[in-house]
Amino acid sequence: MIPRGGAANVVPPVFPIQASDMTIKISRKIKGYSVAKPDDAKAPTLGPDPVDAIEVARSPGAEVIQMHEKVERPEVLIGATYKIRSPLVEHAMYVTINDIVLNQGTEHELRRPFEIFINSKNMDHFQWIVALTRIMSAVFRKGGDVTFIVEELRAVFDPRGGYFKAGGVYMPSIVAELGAIVEQHLKMIGLLHDPELGPEQRKLIAEKRAAYEGRAKKKSEISTAGEMGGAMVETAAAADESADSVAAPESGGTFPPGATLCHKCNTSAVISMDGCATCLNCGYSKCG
Repeated sequence: MIPRGGAANVVPPVFPIQASDMTIKISRKIKGYSVAKPDDAKAPTLGPDPVDAIEVARSPGAEVIQMHEKVERPEVLIGATYKIRSPLVEHAMYVTINDIVLNQGTEHELRRPFEIFINSKNMDHFQWIVALTRIMSAVFRKGGDVTFIVEELRAVFDPRGGYFKAGGVYMPSIVAELGAIVEQHLKMIGLLHDPELGPEQRKLIAEKRAAYEGRAKKKSEISTAGEMGGAMVETAAAADESADSVAAPESGGTFPPGATLCHKCNTSAVISMDGCATCLNCGYSKCG
């Protein structure tokens, strides 16, 4: 307290400050702080981040680079170009996905998508194509889990209806086929993996397919014999070739003719045996 009529001669206490305490370099993001008081028994000191210690322990002597938005684009990128030929548009579309290789030449080498481009002679939807590819490229460069893009794109339906690709795969829209292309590319670089069928499921599919083809072959022989008045003029091999030629234009020769669409994998591979519908592509069955 300052005495009345006197001068303010009270001097605040001075605490010794070391020069080294004022030259601390902060090289990482600040996650928290606390104020050190003079009466504290021991002031908190700046120690190493335990997360940094774990990273150093995992990769001693090497810095593992993960994908993030600050990674600069190199001069040369590797990639692949895919073709979309849809009956909904007049001209084909070409989708190019370029990848960046992180930590090249080390055990932590990663290949991640970096940018995507779509080219076509059809200019009707040019502005939407440019907007979509820019957003997708920004998501790729952001890093993290980018596989969610596949599900979002494949869930888009065209109100005018979809179409079938070669092999009997149904596409509800052009955007959905773009999602299928991104899925194919992510599988190629190792970000996505196909669920493997178990040995029991593979055996069931093989048995169903053999029984279905055997029954179809028998029906073909009976119908041929009836048309020729009982004379069998075709051998079993010729009948098989004839059945294959019929199956080729309908389902690409991969699955038996007459197979219907599977709502799980969007492939025309569902056959009915003994009153049970079974997909020869993914193994889905209504009978469990």
